[in-house]
Amino acid sequence: MPSMSQHPFIKIYQCLYDYYGPQNWWPAETPLEMVVGAVLTQNTNWKNVEVAISSLKRANLLSIEALASVSHEQLASCIRSAGYYNLKTKRLKNLMNMLALQYDSDLQLLFAADPKQSRRQLLEVNGIGPETADSILLYGAGHAVFVVDAYTHRVFSRHLLLPEECSYEEIQETFSANLPPDASLFNEFHALIVSVAKEFCKKSTPLCENCPLNGF
Repeated sequence: MPSMSQHPFIKIYQCLYDYYGPQNWWPAETPLEMVVGAVLTQNTNWKNVEVAISSLKRANLLSIEALASVSHEQLASCIRSAGYYNLKTKRLKNLMNMLALQYDSDLQLLFAADPKQSRRQLLEVNGIGPETADSILLYGAGHAVFVVDAYTHRVFSRHLLLPEECSYEEIQETFSANLPPDASLFNEFHALIVSVAKEFCKKSTPLCENCPLNGF
């Protein structure tokens, strides 16, 4: 990790990294698999996504061309385990159609473009929100874009480092302003925040006593 000042965010990162170690995100064999997973993981757990991706592999559907051309019914059947399968089928096909039309079905062209341009293009796709777009840019393209989710706000607002009410963009800007623009750091930090939120900083009953961030 690069040399940094001891901002509270950095101290929290170091504390979580010491406790959990590297998280090895994003779990995918190819960039396209990562992109598909970013859409499928909305409102479900990763185990369900893994089942869906395995189903897509068995059906030979893990290519932009195949996902864009497959019938709605067949795609929905393959990703049923991920939940909201009809909605996610529409979102996947919307995204694949955009990649086919705007980037000649070449994901690397999206990744090689200016990150701000790529983000705008992704957000224009019906069903792709900021968290999904930023996940694609960080974990797929390797751009230094900090991914924000509900866990981020929960953990840091409880430690009085974020206000109770703030937007996605405000949280992202706060992290970006107080961390060096390092994609590997952003990658690891986001994954560590998810880990501590799931294990200790639970929504209803936080388990503060044994949390590695108890000192904060």
